[in-house]
Amino acid sequence: MSQLGRVALVTGAGSGIGRAVALALLREGYNVVLAGRRTEALAATEALARAGERSLAVPTDVTDPDSVRALFEQTRSAFGRLDVLFNNAGTGAPAVPLEDLTFAQWRAVVDVNLTGAFLCTQEAFKLMKAQDPRGGRIINNGSVSATAPRPNSAPYTATKHAITGLTKSTALDGRKYDIACGQIDIGNAATEMTEKMAAGVPQADGTLAIEPRMDVEHVARAVVYMAGLPLEANVLFMTVMATQMPLVGRG
Repeated sequence: MSQLGRVALVTGAGSGIGRAVALALLREGYNVVLAGRRTEALAATEALARAGERSLAVPTDVTDPDSVRALFEQTRSAFGRLDVLFNNAGTGAPAVPLEDLTFAQWRAVVDVNLTGAFLCTQEAFKLMKAQDPRGGRIINNGSVSATAPRPNSAPYTATKHAITGLTKSTALDGRKYDIACGQIDIGNAATEMTEKMAAGVPQADGTLAIEPRMDVEHVARAVVYMAGLPLEANVLFMTVMATQMPLVGRG
């Protein structure tokens, strides 16, 4: 079903899952705001989309409240409303023993993965509850690390577990404004970030193992499905993963 005229905002839209989701939403007929730190990467996504005035690239630092406020103001100014926010921007820390992580490394992951999602959610609330028709949908990228950690991944895993709490709170607090919130937990999508899995990555038992990956388009289609639901229905949690990745039984 075409979503022509509806407006979506994707953070981390310059590469990987964010780019794939943004392009899928554009193909579905959405107007899409592309947010990310790297101007050139956003421009590359726009070039792939060839969507003309239906796409808007806004360089944004999701850890900066002023930058996030400016992003949502530009969204309102350009398209008049916001129907879907995909909180996707994320980062990780070096895979070193927990005791060797620096405070700066910990803080950088928390700022992007958790605080960034909160700031965007807060601004989405302000816009969605005031627009006519009222309401909208927020989709958080939780990752399978919201359920089970990899070795030496404390900052990333902690923030993704926290995203689950943010999703539940957002779903509850959004009810009175007709704002739905759900979370997609993604396992081993084939992007630049997971290329190392083809050579082998550490497992919980101390071994290295090659991990299967899946086409990122499966993730994009899942997000498009979640985004397209009427506001009377919501996917609270969805896991999309490579069938043979060692998630079930990890540990």
